[in-house]
Amino acid sequence: MKIRALAVLFALILCEACTRVPITGRRQLNLVGEGEIMALAGGEYTKFLQENEPLPASDANVARVRGIGEKLAQAATTYLNDNRAGDRVAGFKWEFNVVNDPTVNAWCMPGGKVVVYTGILPVCENDEGLAVVMGHEIAHAIARHGNERMSQGMAVQGAGMTLQVLTEQKPSLAGDLFLQSFGIGSQLGMLAYSRKHETEADKMGLVFMAMAGYNPREAPKFWTRMSAGNGGGAPPLLLSTHPSDEIRVRDLEAYMPEALKYYTP
Repeated sequence: MKIRALAVLFALILCEACTRVPITGRRQLNLVGEGEIMALAGGEYTKFLQENEPLPASDANVARVRGIGEKLAQAATTYLNDNRAGDRVAGFKWEFNVVNDPTVNAWCMPGGKVVVYTGILPVCENDEGLAVVMGHEIAHAIARHGNERMSQGMAVQGAGMTLQVLTEQKPSLAGDLFLQSFGIGSQLGMLAYSRKHETEADKMGLVFMAMAGYNPREAPKFWTRMSAGNGGGAPPLLLSTHPSDEIRVRDLEAYMPEALKYYTP
């Protein structure tokens, strides 16, 4: 009877933790409270900016990133609220910064903490290209992909601890798991997420940029430029956490008719 009761309790916990990702409808299991994740993110974001001084607000690239970011955040928040998914951004305090770093990368922590590296700006070429990147990263945060990865990492390395206990007892391990889960400060950069998560963020990002008034047709062009920048040096698909650029472009084109429903030039 005890085993059966425990099984029922475990099933109830799983049901409570299981939610659906907006736009795609995929079921996901997040065992870490989003509030805990955001609290940890706030500290890690501050630490990152202390170690990597952001460009000043007077910089043209900062103004550009912040302008595009605010439009994307507003569009995403409006969509989520209209579709009874406003909890996905509850407690978010959007912040957009640019760091002078040649790495081709950008990321968004839980709570809407965004950093764009100057190294990715030439690949973006224009505002639409930058909206592709930022919409994609914002989608990762809204879809709680990092939470999924953190939950998996804690299951393996945290020995069943809650995030609060892990942070108190093993702060270094908690910090490392967080950084690995979100690809912060890693040379892997945008390779932080699984192919499944990348494809999902691509679709969500297309919708968010379209709703914000940016032409989603620019997304395949951006990834084609990314592919050209790789110089043919991308790892084989089975060894990569990303879909290959060719598959990515194909999937984006296939999803384009849906994204265009939200686009008003």
